[in-house]
Amino acid sequence: MDYKTIMSKHGEFLFPSVINYHAEPIAFAKAKGLRLTDVNDVEYLDFFGGILTVSLGHCHEGINAAIIEQMQKLGHTSTLYPNEMIVTMAEKMASILPEGLNRSFFVNSGTEADETAITIAKTHAGGNHDIIALRHCYSGRSTLTMNLCAHAAWRVLPTQVPGIKHAHAPYCYRCAMGLTYPECDLRCARDIEELIQTETCGRVAAFIAEPILGVGGFIVPPKDYFKVATEIVRKYGGIFIADEVQTGFGRTGTHMNGFEHYDVMPDVVTYAKGMANGFPIGCTVATDKVAKSFEGLTICTFGGNPLAMAAALATIETIEAENVLERSTERGAQLRAGLDRLAETHKWVGEVRGMGLMLAMELVEDRATKEPSPAKAVALMEAAKAEGLLIGKGGLYGNTLRIAPPMLVSEEDIDEGLKKLGKAMDQVN
Repeated sequence: MDYKTIMSKHGEFLFPSVINYHAEPIAFAKAKGLRLTDVNDVEYLDFFGGILTVSLGHCHEGINAAIIEQMQKLGHTSTLYPNEMIVTMAEKMASILPEGLNRSFFVNSGTEADETAITIAKTHAGGNHDIIALRHCYSGRSTLTMNLCAHAAWRVLPTQVPGIKHAHAPYCYRCAMGLTYPECDLRCARDIEELIQTETCGRVAAFIAEPILGVGGFIVPPKDYFKVATEIVRKYGGIFIADEVQTGFGRTGTHMNGFEHYDVMPDVVTYAKGMANGFPIGCTVATDKVAKSFEGLTICTFGGNPLAMAAALATIETIEAENVLERSTERGAQLRAGLDRLAETHKWVGEVRGMGLMLAMELVEDRATKEPSPAKAVALMEAAKAEGLLIGKGGLYGNTLRIAPPMLVSEEDIDEGLKKLGKAMDQVN
């Protein structure tokens, strides 16, 4: 099917709300590793991985082989029936998490994983307890998870789900309180106590937060933020839900999970995206105590699908075999150094931030005023596309470039990507 036909049918048969990143959308036909090729045979270097979902590269032979092998044996049973793949994968999840996080519930997406986490937090609390989320966060596209989101553009429903309160984000570059870390004494975290005392019923079911706020523009909290925040939440009876949908499986470098950078222990962890290298999957992992409170009759028809389990297991085994935690750290340092160099020569880059291979550049009109520049972000996205480089965009103001290549990216790939990005930045005024 040619490009014109694809775009015509796209406009006729898909919801108009489907997002296209570019003025002229790209229709892809095939991919391998970090390379995507569109229907016009134009090749692109992928530095966004389908929103951090293609964690190890497109059409990875080992992961594809595991899916095909499983497809020949058992494709679907639903969670009504135990099978070897679901218990093997659940055991694997327990092995890559700190001791105590050992109960998994498999679903199909990050939205479902977060919704499951909120459900079990409320059943564990045993009453009408509130949920604390963060401003600038993103949690999914169901009615509940859209209400957890703190971006007006993503809250497309006027329906309000009660019992959700939003704390200040640990967004140091744009501190809502006009303070500077560390002299601020983590006022954004300490304010959670007043939020609970004044905006909630005084009883908290959970605090849900991303270790790095993904759609928010890869906002990185201070090192000690989560210790203060979770201590307050637990004082009021709540549990901590770590949303690892974007940060999990080595994306942040050094550790398998993003929360491990902060020396805190969650009660529940949610995953999706890079968990199965692009195969649809989600997972909610909880401690025994929390999981056992969720005893009502429930299934997930496609959750724990043997094919998804095979894809996820192969992904994790590849992460371990290829030393991805170290690679993400090393290649992330290389990429960060290159972005810092580009920021030095382009004064409209307000901040470079991130961890591992989850990095961002926030673009501004003026570094002194920090006025957001969504126009420059749009222009840079188009210029990067023209150079054959795919990057992402996010942030409340639409002014932050998100850069997150598949984690098997090579040193040469990083150099090539930085060269393409540099050429694109030189075209933006």
